[in-house]
Amino acid sequence: MILLFVADPLPTFKTAKDSSFAMMREAARRGHEIWACEVQDLAWRSGGRVTAHGAKRLALSAAALASQAGEKVEPWYELAATQDLALADVDAVLMRKDPPFDSEFFYATHLLQQAEREGARVFNRPSALREHPEKLALMEFAEHAPPTLVTRSAAAIRAFHAEQRDIILKPLDGMGGMGIFRVTADGLNLGSIIETLNKGGAQSVMVQRFLPEIAEGDKRVLLIAGAPVPYSLARIPQGGEVRGNLAAGGKGVAMPLTETEREVAKAVGPVLAARGLLLVGLDLIGGRITEINVTSPTCFQEITAQTGFDVAAMFVDALER
Repeated sequence: MILLFVADPLPTFKTAKDSSFAMMREAARRGHEIWACEVQDLAWRSGGRVTAHGAKRLALSAAALASQAGEKVEPWYELAATQDLALADVDAVLMRKDPPFDSEFFYATHLLQQAEREGARVFNRPSALREHPEKLALMEFAEHAPPTLVTRSAAAIRAFHAEQRDIILKPLDGMGGMGIFRVTADGLNLGSIIETLNKGGAQSVMVQRFLPEIAEGDKRVLLIAGAPVPYSLARIPQGGEVRGNLAAGGKGVAMPLTETEREVAKAVGPVLAARGLLLVGLDLIGGRITEINVTSPTCFQEITAQTGFDVAAMFVDALER
């Protein structure tokens, strides 16, 4: 197959951790042709087709092909060719641009949807990316989530705190643990935190009951074609932090899925897969969904390195099917 990855700049890839690199490596090992471009390379002109201008064909190095999960490789590719590439002319387009989901990401999903009309196959599906914002998507599965409030109202947040007593507040557009606050029963700094996050009522905020099971980790459960990877990556807070995100210093520990986590995956996975979400990252604390990640889910390499289960192989199997 010919695969086009729409991703972040190739020099920014951290080969010891990057899930997109793991996908490329596994696909290249199977003989698939690997191309890459960035979001800003996508363009459409009337009378033509959506095209990746200056798309790069990658020849992965022998060291990259021989590497194992968690290993750093330099250099990991050579540039085999550069050309304009119509998205409909490749077998699969993999949208792997990292968050945030900003205006340019939104516009890119429309370009990718036009490419679909022209015959391209895009994973994850562009319309599904738009329809499943990563924090708000849990509203559909509220029975599997902690008590949650989404509002601009400072009064509503105060009332929710009075009811729940121990809460987490976070912006809807945050990533990597940015902008997350915990307020306990004493309500210390609640007013200041509300002002910071909702900007005088101009921005919506997500508020959730604090889950003490965070001490056991914020678990990333990967769903591939609706089926769960049998291991999660528990991101365990370190040094007094309330955030388990790896970007915030959390420690990643792979663990077998619990029965509750399997039940949640069974309830959510097939629904999302049917909408064109080939790869989903559920974030679970104490078996409760706190986020549903669809833009560029990661943790492939950490799980594989610690357990031996080849997540990238499971993904490419699904892609080939």
